[in-house]
Amino acid sequence: MTIEPIYYYIAFILIGIIIAIAIVKSRNKNFKIELNKLVEYLGGRDNIIKYEFNKSRFIVDLVDISKVNKEGIQRLGAQGIVEIDNQLKVILGDNIKQFKKYVDGIK
Repeated sequence: MTIEPIYYYIAFILIGIIIAIAIVKSRNKNFKIELNKLVEYLGGRDNIIKYEFNKSRFIVDLVDISKVNKEGIQRLGAQGIVEIDNQLKVILGDNIKQFKKYVDGIK
């Protein structure tokens, strides 16, 4: 008794779908972990007064700018950081849409 070649293709496609789902889920977990790190690098939730998004930038007003770990933020993938008084403008580029989705839950 032989197994039809079509079953091999179906099994191969199902395994591919399972792997793709696993990759997507792991990326979302990693992004949430990075978001928690970002909040920590900004000095914690209590240090964040307000935030907004402007094109590819995440703009955040802070209570105390000295609590910010700029090197940590850059290690997370920020393309640049601009500091003006107690405000940071973090340039994120293409990741801004996904980032906004998760950031809306920090306050």
